[in-house]
Amino acid sequence: MANNNKIVVPEARAALNQMKLEIANELGHQNYENIDKGNLTSRDNGYVGGYMVKRLIESAQNQLAGK
Repeated sequence: MANNNKIVVPEARAALNQMKLEIANELGHQNYENIDKGNLTSRDNGYVGGYMVKRLIESAQNQLAGK
């Protein structure tokens, strides 16, 4: 399966990777960067991405609201 994700702002890559590692750690996945993601369930991998989206939306809403 081809990965068609395009980074719109390449400078954000490091921040997004850091966010992913922090969220994975909060969800109990230690050393997430180095583990084989194929050994995790779809649900576990999905939680990480889902929480990333949730935080990004919260951040955008706070910016729009001037907080």
